[in-house]
Amino acid sequence: MIKLDILSDPICPWCYIGKANLDRALEAHPDHPFEIEWHPFQLNPDMPEGGMDRREYLETKFGGRDQAVSVYARIAEAAEAAGLTLNFEGIARTPNTLDAHRLIHWAGLEGRQTAAVSALFRAYFQEGRDIGDHAVLLDIAESVGLDRAMIERLLSSDADAEDIQARDAHTRARGVTGVPTFVVANQHVVPGAQPPDLWARVIEELGENADGVA
Repeated sequence: MIKLDILSDPICPWCYIGKANLDRALEAHPDHPFEIEWHPFQLNPDMPEGGMDRREYLETKFGGRDQAVSVYARIAEAAEAAGLTLNFEGIARTPNTLDAHRLIHWAGLEGRQTAAVSALFRAYFQEGRDIGDHAVLLDIAESVGLDRAMIERLLSSDADAEDIQARDAHTRARGVTGVPTFVVANQHVVPGAQPPDLWARVIEELGENADGVA
C-alpha cells in the first residue's frame, strides 16, 4: 500500500470537489494502492467558536457580494463537472471546524475516517447543516458507526483540540497555504482539486513502478 495523505477542511468546496474527483478515479481502479488518511487544515482558524453568518463571511472574504457570486459560480461549475450538486443557498452559517476535525480524528481511530469526511461534506454542502453544532456532529458520528455517547463526552471536553491545532500549524509551517493538498508516499505534493484523469495516471504509474520493482 502507498500512503495518500489528504489535507482538507470540511467546509472547503474545492476539497469536496477534489474528493469526488479522486473517488471517481479510485472506483475506476479498484486495485489502487492507496491507503488514505485525512489531516486537519482550517480555512478559518480564527473563526469565532459559534461561526458567523454565511453571507457576511463570504462578502467579507471576497470583497463584496458580486465578487462572492462570481467565485461561487465557478465553484458550482466545477462541482457539477465532478458530479456534485451543492446547495449553497441552504448554508446559513459558516462554522468553526475545529470540532469537525476532532470528529474526523476520532473516526480515524475507529477505521471510519473517510466515511466521516464524506458525511461532513454531505451534511454541510448538500443538507445545509451546521457542522459546528454538536448535535449535528453527534448525528454524523452515529451515522458512520461511532458510539454517540462516547463522542458526546469527547466533544464536551477539550480532548485532542490542541493536537488538531498543532497539526494545522505544523502543516502551515511546512508551506501549505491552501487545500485540498494531497501528499503521495510522503514525497510528492499534489495541490488542488485535480481531475480524475490525473489520479488515473498517478495510479497507473505507481502500478508500473511496482511491477518494475517486482
